[in-house]
Amino acid sequence: MGGVEWVVGAEAAGTRLDKFLADSTRLGSRGRAATALERGKVFVNGAEALGADGATRLSESDRIRVWMDRPGSARRRPSPHRTKELAILYEDDDLIAIDKPAGLLTVPLPNRSEEPSVVEYLDRHLRSHQRRRPFVVHRIDRDTSGTVLFAKHAAAHSVLKQQFLRHEPERVYLAVVYGHPSPPAGTWSDHLVWDQQALIQKQTHAKDPRGKEATSTYRTVERFTKTSLIEIRLVTGKRNQIRIQARLRGHMLVGEERYVFGPGHLRSIDFPRQALHAASLTVRHPSTGKELKFEAPLPEDFASLLAGLRQLNEPRTAR
Repeated sequence: MGGVEWVVGAEAAGTRLDKFLADSTRLGSRGRAATALERGKVFVNGAEALGADGATRLSESDRIRVWMDRPGSARRRPSPHRTKELAILYEDDDLIAIDKPAGLLTVPLPNRSEEPSVVEYLDRHLRSHQRRRPFVVHRIDRDTSGTVLFAKHAAAHSVLKQQFLRHEPERVYLAVVYGHPSPPAGTWSDHLVWDQQALIQKQTHAKDPRGKEATSTYRTVERFTKTSLIEIRLVTGKRNQIRIQARLRGHMLVGEERYVFGPGHLRSIDFPRQALHAASLTVRHPSTGKELKFEAPLPEDFASLLAGLRQLNEPRTAR
């Protein structure tokens, strides 16, 4: 697939992408630039640009490529994971909190760097506005929705990471699980070990040197006929922790595809992902020490799931 590429020089730094393309030495007009953007022919540092990206301010050394013979159409096909649509919950000079949709990676996978991720969006967002790059503070699973936090510089990143290592942030999740946890509120404590080949958490014993302690508290928010809406607060933060801890107690998440081992699991509800949402995150600001709470509203699919369950029976609010 052929194309032409330009590297942004110092003299063009800060120029809008559409104006850069419209220059007489490149595409020659604003109209041609807009058409190329609309038809998916423009890439900035390897990432496909949207029509709305025409307003993006370029940085020195950005690589702009136009694929002249790339098949296109008059109307771009919508993507549910377009990073331009991510909602920023909070932003200042030190950090930025994002409401991540389900199905989008938090960070790129080593072997799938072409897949869109929150980091891809933030990298472009920060470079175009502040010439910074995002620092990952914590992650949530691809098919989990909700709040994720990034630092904007190394000093803020170090402070925030130390808070997570000390288990200080309050991380609150909502999940729909099969069954009714008994008691309706309590603590889950396990020792887990990550299976690098199977890419899952497995339960192990306390004396296993590979094992890591995993603790969370839960409470039942609503009880339905065969399922429950529960709130989980992470004390530790292991990979897939909520999903494995719920399953170990016979309460597989609705939509779960990975942690489905053992007898008696039910899969009677059609839901395209695990029903898990990172509802809120509370941290101390890395510069001021002030408490900050970020809250992500329920996404449409999760809200629709709850609405359907409520139609099947009148839920009883847990006390």
